[in-house]
Amino acid sequence: MNPVYYLYLSALLFTIGASGVLIRRNAIVLFMCVELMLNACNLAFVTFSRLHGNLDGQVIAFFTMVVAAAEVVVGLAIIVTVFRSRHSASVDDASLMKL
Repeated sequence: MNPVYYLYLSALLFTIGASGVLIRRNAIVLFMCVELMLNACNLAFVTFSRLHGNLDGQVIAFFTMVVAAAEVVVGLAIIVTVFRSRHSASVDDASLMKL
């Protein structure tokens, strides 16, 4: 299969994720869209790595997955805290938690 198709798929996934971040107001959907964007970047990294014949892109994709896993843990903890105090997962309500 032509590697250009993987780059098209990566661009499509990134566009879907970016539009979800810009349009949606629910924090859980927002985090899923950010994860979709990170996975699109990982696909592009691995594709370019395969095109150039080295493992640098695959190593970067691995570290991106580690950072994304840590981001999900911290982000979901914040979402649960906001949901318990405000009974809503909207990002508009999160701005009301200022002291």
